[in-house]
Amino acid sequence: MRQMAVITLVALMCAGAVSGCEAGGDVSRFAPDYQGVETRLLDGDLVNFHVQMTGARTADDVDRYAECAAAQYALIRGYGFARHLRTNVDEEGGIWRGDAVYTISPALPRGLKTIDAEVVAADCAENGIPMV
Repeated sequence: MRQMAVITLVALMCAGAVSGCEAGGDVSRFAPDYQGVETRLLDGDLVNFHVQMTGARTADDVDRYAECAAAQYALIRGYGFARHLRTNVDEEGGIWRGDAVYTISPALPRGLKTIDAEVVAADCAENGIPMV
């Protein structure tokens, strides 16, 4: 019985050591600085978003910032949906810039990269990502 207790204690200590490595390892803390959104209506339902930030981990963070802007913009204009057309991301000297184009529409548009503006805007607000 005592041997079983020692084995269990050793197993728990090993598990704690492993989980500690995962939690406290060399993981960088995500501390974004969202530096603004510039919106341009290109034609009818076609909208261009220029975003800028520092502290992004990857281009995906910049893309997400632009998506949040698109979702809020669609809602402001009275639309419920947007469709992503393209995003170009550039990083220079720690400053990340995104140039994204979306279409906005009152009904779910055709295509694979569509977003429900209400759902995305709520998620952005919950995650502290500023919008238009």
